Formats: sequence, C-alpha cells, structure tokens
Amino acid sequence: MREYLLTAALAATFCFLITPVVRTMAMRAGAYVDPRKRDVHTVITPRWGGLAMWAAMALTLLVVAHLRLVGKSFGRETTGIFLAATFIMILGALDDRYDLDALTKFAGQALAAGILLLYGVQILWLPINGILTLPPSIGQLITVIFVMVVINAINFVDGLDGLATGIVAICAMGFFGFSYLLAVVNGFNRAGAPSLFTAIVLGMCIGFLPHNFHPAKIFMGDSGAMLLGLLLSSAAITLTGQIDANSVTNQSAGSTLLPILLPFTVLAIPLIDLVMAIVRRVRAGRSPFEADREHLHHRLLDMGNSHRRTTVVLYLWTAGFAFPTVIAAFAPIWIALLVALLIFAISLIIMRRDQKARVVSAA
Repeated sequence: MREYLLTAALAATFCFLITPVVRTMAMRAGAYVDPRKRDVHTVITPRWGGLAMWAAMALTLLVVAHLRLVGKSFGRETTGIFLAATFIMILGALDDRYDLDALTKFAGQALAAGILLLYGVQILWLPINGILTLPPSIGQLITVIFVMVVINAINFVDGLDGLATGIVAICAMGFFGFSYLLAVVNGFNRAGAPSLFTAIVLGMCIGFLPHNFHPAKIFMGDSGAMLLGLLLSSAAITLTGQIDANSVTNQSAGSTLLPILLPFTVLAIPLIDLVMAIVRRVRAGRSPFEADREHLHHRLLDMGNSHRRTTVVLYLWTAGFAFPTVIAAFAPIWIALLVALLIFAISLIIMRRDQKARVVSAA
C-alpha cells in the first residue's frame, strides 16, 4: 500500500507543479475557450489540462518503475495503456485547439481502443449463464464500445469547474479500493495495471483540482476528459475482464456479477448524464451530440444551488454509487446500503442549506 500511496503522491505533485506551465503554453498556443451561452464561466480560460495530466503520468511511471512492488506492474498491458493514453491525449489536445468534428474524434477513440487490443487489454468474459467466455472478435468489439462509452461519459460530465476532475478521482478511488482489496483478501497479485493506473489517476486529479476548482484557472479540455476516460476504462477492463470470476465467487468476494457491474456503478453519474442527454436530444429531433444546457449540473444550478455546492453534491452522488459497491464486495450488504443512504442524506442536507441561504439573502 505504501508504494501505491507514493505513486499517487508523486502524480499529484507532478500535476500540481506542471499545470501552471501548461496553462501558459495553452494561452500562447490559442488553446482556450471563450464563454458561450450554455457555459457557466464568464472569462477566457485555457484548456490543455490533459497535457499536464499526461506529463505527470509519464514522469510518475518513470519513477515508480524502480519500486519493488509497483515495478512488477510494468508489462505488456501497461505499455499498451500508456501508448493508447498518449494517442488519445494528442487527439484531445488537437481538438482543444482546432475543434475537431465528432466523426474524427470517434474514429480516434476507436483507434485508441484498438491500441489497447493490440497489447492484450480486452474483455474476455461476461457473467451470462454463469461465466460466458467471449469469442475474440466479440470481446474486441465490446472492448472498443466500452472504451468509447466511458470516454464520452467523462467528456459529457465535464461542465462545471472541478466537476469531472473530482468525479474521476472518486471513481479511481473506488476502482483502486476494489482491485487492491481483492488482491489482499483473495491472494491475487497486488502488482497489477488496475491498481497502478487508478492510483496515478487519483493522484493526477488531486494535483489538478486546485487549479480547476471554481473559479477554474484552467480546464482539462477534451485532452484531459478523453485521457481520464481511457485510463478508467482500461483499468476496468484489466480488472473485470481478466480476473477469474469463478475464483472470486468461490472465495466469497462477492457475486459473479459484481466485477463486471463495478464500472457501471462507479461511473454511474457520468453514464446517467450521457444516456439522459442522448435520449433528450434524440426525442427533440436533434443530434445526440449537439450541446445543450440540460445536463445534471445545469438542473442542479437551476434549482438554486451555487456552483460549488452543485459540484460537491455531484461528488457525493458519485461516492454514493461507487463506495457502497466496493463495500458490498467485502462486507455485508446492509453496511453498503447504510453507507449509501448516509452519503445521499448528506447531499440532500447540503442542497437544502444552500437553497435556504439563497432565500434568506434574497429577502
């Protein structure tokens, strides 16, 4: 655990120190966004936060490769995830600067998923009628779709200062907790790609958040959203797609369904927002990728919540889905449900306090 804590700390430190440099680079290169009608910010803000995250990840990997335990995580999968992450970050950086069309971005996302496949990062089974081993072609297709869905889910939820950064940090914490505890409780190898990259993602987000929280000095942009989405999906695939589900079940680490359901519960808020946006736009006869001002965070703002309170509430909602799922794998279900109820109750209290404060100030 100490080596993973060091890994997260290094990623946080590197990202915190590199981000101001990247901010200056982005402004000089013209990679910034002017306020739009649907935006909640009011000043010109640079993008390219993903470039700072990538640099922090690369430096962290160079350092931790020499650690005794974490160093064992380096292999074919790790190489593939790093290469795919590098490609998707470059694609996102170009989009942040030149506003690429949706088709180009989708093609690039599929290509990044293809890089993962070349290095063996692939979903191998699904919990259907017990354990269904997938034919290679079907597993590859599901892998590409899953990677693209997670990437775009993170991109869709990136609408408030610090929102996507904090949500991804919570998601990474949930993934890391599950993968590490699974290794500790069941005797699996603790040195694996899921634990390594989720620790790095958690650290990157912690280091980036001081620059990105309201009022944001820099946005992560598509370079950051797509990078984080790819890293989370890669961690989920290496965790849930390549663990022997039978051995998990036999050792009472949770139901057979839990490992494959974990990504969807941990990423519940981004995925819910993505699905709602697509359904809403298609029903209105618009493109599912046409931007609007009806995301979850917009609706919370319209209810009278402040920018920061809305962000914190969505953090709590993410934790309310993610942490109980992890707890349910290693503790009685009633404890997980109690934790979920407690987290959601706190979020409701925060919302009511913020709304009451606004009413009082208005009076």
